[in-house]
Amino acid sequence: MAVKSVKEIPKARAVGMTWMVLALFGAIFTGFAGIAYFSAQGPGGQPLPDGSHETLFIMFTQVLFNPWVAGFLLAAILSAIMSTIDSQLLVSSSALAEDVYKGFIRKDASQKELVLVGRLGVLVIALLALVLAYNPESSVLDLVGYAWAGFGAAFGPVIILALFWKRMTRNGALAGMLVGGITVIMWAELDNWFGLSAEQFSLLGLYEIIPGFILAWIAIVVVSLLGKEPVQEIQEEFERAKTEVL
Repeated sequence: MAVKSVKEIPKARAVGMTWMVLALFGAIFTGFAGIAYFSAQGPGGQPLPDGSHETLFIMFTQVLFNPWVAGFLLAAILSAIMSTIDSQLLVSSSALAEDVYKGFIRKDASQKELVLVGRLGVLVIALLALVLAYNPESSVLDLVGYAWAGFGAAFGPVIILALFWKRMTRNGALAGMLVGGITVIMWAELDNWFGLSAEQFSLLGLYEIIPGFILAWIAIVVVSLLGKEPVQEIQEEFERAKTEVL
């Protein structure tokens, strides 16, 4: 998003994906190492208790490092959490004030009124996060995975086709976002709706993003082909942008 020129995008893509793969590999390796290490250290080599997989990195810092080093590493984790939390709170409250309140409720709202709505939004969202954190049945990993499934299924096909298929229309994009998001929600509740046991549902246990992504892609293509083509000006702009990048 901060690249100097569109001609730098291929290089930025290679660098970004390389670091992404390395970071994800590190996270996966830490998880497997934690399973092996703590299972071997536990009584009788028992597996880790439920919920401990989310604190493996913290457990490693306490076991493998000097307390001073562990303190610095834990402080780094806390700082990363805090920087993410404040950004998410600001984005969420701004969206609530500008996009929802001003966009649909009071289009002529004053700046002072929007500031008040934004502050109330921060408070409500923080309280909601607190409730989720205190729920023993909720898991940070599950919530994050569910959220990313929704984002990926709703916006992934739209972004990809917007970059590589000039025939996509506005209605096609909207259909894809709706189908992707709804599919993720419905797929996550299949076991509850149809009374399937954990063993039965494991046969359908695809991560929600997979069926959501596929159906959203199909919806975009079908709705776009059934509607009118984008105007010639939009198609020419698409070709011009593609030429500049390539």
